[in-house]
Amino acid sequence: QVQLVESGGGLVQAGGSLRLSCAASTRTFANYAMAWFRQAPGKGREIAAGINWSGYLTYYTDSVKGRFTISRDSAKKTVYLQMNNLRPEDTAVYYCAAQDATGWSPNHLVNVKDYEYEYWGQGTQVTVSS
Repeated sequence: QVQLVESGGGLVQAGGSLRLSCAASTRTFANYAMAWFRQAPGKGREIAAGINWSGYLTYYTDSVKGRFTISRDSAKKTVYLQMNNLRPEDTAVYYCAAQDATGWSPNHLVNVKDYEYEYWGQGTQVTVSS
């Protein structure tokens, strides 16, 4: 069982920056692929960014490429999402998710569907004002 706790959300003006953090309570953090999903009001949940267990591969949805950066720190068992040049359309609840990647190759692609992730955080609200 993995518990994920997000932090770092808040209210920011368009063009501003936020950094989300997700701390994982597991001794085997390195075995998990991690991702940040988001859900805007009235919309479905979509992946914003993901990183495989090795950190070699990342994925970004088109709308955040060049603005968001996902990273992981195995020593701190934490995954981050640095969000720059935020736009009002980035407003959403952001969820951290983990997928057991035991036995995967270091170059295993990041999975982008929410049903592929077994563990979820409670979510953190990001609001971008225009």
